[in-house]
Amino acid sequence: MNKSLALLTASLLLAGCQTLAPTPDGTPPVEDAADSKAPAEPKQYASFSEETLYALLSAELAGQRNRFDIALGNYVQQANATQDPGVAERSFRIAEYLGAEQAALDSALIWSKSAPDSLNAQRAAAVQLARAGRYDDAMQYMEKVLQGQGDTHFDFLALSAAETDPDTRAGLLQSFDRLLQKYPENGQLLFGKALLLHQDGRAEEALELLEGHAASEEEIPPLLLRARLLQGLDRGEEALPLLENGIERHPEDKRVRLAYARQLVELQRLDEAKSEFSGLVQRFPDDDDLRYSLALVCLEAEAWDEAAVYLEELVARNAHVDAAHFNLGRIYEQRGDKESALIEYALVGPGDDFLPAQVRQTEILFDGQRADEASSRLARSRESQPDYAIQLYLIESEALANRQRLEESWKVIGQALEQFPGDTNLLYTRAMLAEKRGDLPGLERDLRNIIEREPDNATALNALGYTLADRTTRYDEARALIEQAHKLNPEDPATLDSLGWVNYRMGNLEEAERHLRAALAKFPDHEVAAHLGEVLWAQGKQREARKVWAGALEAQPDSPILRSTIQRLTGSEKL
Repeated sequence: MNKSLALLTASLLLAGCQTLAPTPDGTPPVEDAADSKAPAEPKQYASFSEETLYALLSAELAGQRNRFDIALGNYVQQANATQDPGVAERSFRIAEYLGAEQAALDSALIWSKSAPDSLNAQRAAAVQLARAGRYDDAMQYMEKVLQGQGDTHFDFLALSAAETDPDTRAGLLQSFDRLLQKYPENGQLLFGKALLLHQDGRAEEALELLEGHAASEEEIPPLLLRARLLQGLDRGEEALPLLENGIERHPEDKRVRLAYARQLVELQRLDEAKSEFSGLVQRFPDDDDLRYSLALVCLEAEAWDEAAVYLEELVARNAHVDAAHFNLGRIYEQRGDKESALIEYALVGPGDDFLPAQVRQTEILFDGQRADEASSRLARSRESQPDYAIQLYLIESEALANRQRLEESWKVIGQALEQFPGDTNLLYTRAMLAEKRGDLPGLERDLRNIIEREPDNATALNALGYTLADRTTRYDEARALIEQAHKLNPEDPATLDSLGWVNYRMGNLEEAERHLRAALAKFPDHEVAAHLGEVLWAQGKQREARKVWAGALEAQPDSPILRSTIQRLTGSEKL
């Protein structure tokens, strides 16, 4: 990529060249006799020495030749040597462009010191200090910007502190409070503090802060944050009048209108959302992100024909092309036109929608008894897109396994492991296939292989522990594995289910019930419901067990584990 830096400002070069201008007759300038008798001094070009000007010109030439390291090095050196605001700013811009964080910070500090009245210089220093984690110093510089009535970046300071420790955020909050005492109605300060509170999970406090100040309605960022906070607190209906008021105050601002349209989508008021997005597209016809959002809203509302129009427009405009083809495929599926859907899915290139398109394409072909064609297409995709080869093997294997074609699925995974030996995902899939084939030694071998490579792989630990608890009597070993997985991922419902099941197998019924209830609350799955019902049944809580099973059967009436559990314990498939 050819990236060239602009030349030094014309004023600097002209000022430097004035002392070298030729006389009217074209002869070189003659030094004054008095000067010729004085001791030799380094020549000055404007405010710079000959050495400095040479270094700066060399930097510019280096930049034109893509030697940005030389350009930056020269500018940083001369910024330190001259303390000149113009040189320091140029040094800062180059460093920022190159992502040289320390050089950007050093240059910004020189610039802010040598140009104390420049709001841009003070702002640059504040932002760079925040990036370096020096938040107290950053606030001091940002206050200078605030005093000069310039646009501040208190929001950046708050957002940059998101990944810091609680003590740092607490200190930054104190700095915000100190400034808010001086500028209580400054919307930028309010917004920054509210962001910090939001990051700390104190949404109610953040909302209360914004609601208590008029600036949060008059200025757009605080207004949008208020709407987001209300949505996060399940008070989305209250956000609508707030955003409507914002549209009245700022009728030309796209952000407020877009937030309003999105809020309507969140509230499932899809017809109104379509109208709002349509209006936005009319106002901003070149914004293809808006056009894509409108298409998605139409899809959500199952307005297939409208969605197709916007998606086809995106393809014609060469915008969001892969996503458009993928969603056109979905529309054709809804219309029952499988062949057109296959054409659209095949047009999806590498990116976020590539694998979902491959899945849908595979499912259509398998459901249409065209498994050989599906396998051929996946093989071609693996050849043309080798970065996706493992995932494509997994798609084929899963499609076969879901149709009980276990030996073919096993063969596909074996072929994949020959190409990618030791891949964790492939090993795990082969282990799950081994379990379905009744090959417990094979399952254990692959899972232990994964655990040996990745001792903290909670999924493999849990899978092995559950299988040992369910299919063997190695309960102590099973519980140790599951508890290790639970420590690594304490909120995982699958692990909680395993923890409940191993305790049931060991006779710890109350402990089993506790874990299984927690698992079902997090993930209302038919297998978890079958386990919980069995534990309740064993405790003599038959009525409650039937209630748990009945609820799960409503969601998944064809669940084989539910049916077999009910049959085994009650003697009948019916409740």
